Amino acid sequence: MKVFVCFGTRPEAIKMAPIIQSLRKYEVNHRICITAQHREMLDQVMEFFKIEPDFDLDLMKPGQNLNLLSADIFRSINEILLKEAPEIVLVQGDTTTAFIIAMAAFNSGIRIGHIEAGLRTYNKNSPFPEEANRQMISRIADFHFVPTKKSGDNLLREMISVDKIYFTGNTVVDALVFGKKLLQSGYENEEIRHLKLKLISGKKIILVTGHRRENFEHGLSEICEALKEIANREDVQIIFPVHLNPIVKKIVHGKLNSVANIDLIEPVSYPGLLWLMMRCNFIISDSGGIQEEAPSFNKITLVTREETERTEAVDAGFCILTGASRDKILIESMRLLDKPGNPQKETINPFGDGKAAKKIVKVLMNEFKV
Repeated sequence: MKVFVCFGTRPEAIKMAPIIQSLRKYEVNHRICITAQHREMLDQVMEFFKIEPDFDLDLMKPGQNLNLLSADIFRSINEILLKEAPEIVLVQGDTTTAFIIAMAAFNSGIRIGHIEAGLRTYNKNSPFPEEANRQMISRIADFHFVPTKKSGDNLLREMISVDKIYFTGNTVVDALVFGKKLLQSGYENEEIRHLKLKLISGKKIILVTGHRRENFEHGLSEICEALKEIANREDVQIIFPVHLNPIVKKIVHGKLNSVANIDLIEPVSYPGLLWLMMRCNFIISDSGGIQEEAPSFNKITLVTREETERTEAVDAGFCILTGASRDKILIESMRLLDKPGNPQKETINPFGDGKAAKKIVKVLMNEFKV
């Protein structure tokens, strides 16, 4: 069996890292290809998990739109797939990288394994373009590795054969277990030492992130207005690692620069983000990954989206949908600040037990008789 592992963004790298570790452990022949759809943030994760790519397409360009990125991925991956001739290509989630690599593999007659399959909002514009990407990958994938029963049920309703669906849990929990143990054992880097100095003792810490395209026009401005109101409280410190996207940076810095009790910082590394999640009171975010990770820290996330494909976290009380509404964010934030509480006494992450990667690799080894 020859496995081709492909990804391009930081969240993909986090979720693919445990699979790469498991492939190494079981000595499965594999190659790693990155598109570098997100360069700087991707490199941080690669370094943390000690991943060296066999192929680095290095496709990130300033102002590059989705069509140009897609064309570049198709053009660059074609020759590699022809030369390497893997038996299966693994893609993760719902990015442009995942969809285009899957299509290239399909066009080349190569089987496709879809990690984190079956998540749905059934609104093709939310999240955009991720919902459409994920659905289209499902039409051509040969192995569907689903994180939850609900994800598997979605695929069954879409007439995906039950013998192609494998319930494994989400590899994000595997990665988090690894990172959390490292932090609890005393791991520090320069960034974490700097963050320790930045946090003010006695303040209630709110961690904020935001990067979704559907919030670019008005949503992000609304979120910033809510944060300005929340920051009027003297008992609050808002930590906002600002995404590198130029649109996000322009809006956030334009609205929140020099606002008291708000610290706008550079994007943090994966261990830095885990460290902040461990220490914050709650989170405001539109990130899918954070919706999956925060339950392991027993932290509530106010999700600044109208819909989520991770409804399991909502059902378990870990996530509250506020959309990008200033008023809803304010109401829920004030409630959490005045009456703090955890969703449940014991932290049970609805997205897995930390053994997803092993299950995925075992399925492949069994299928290809390794």
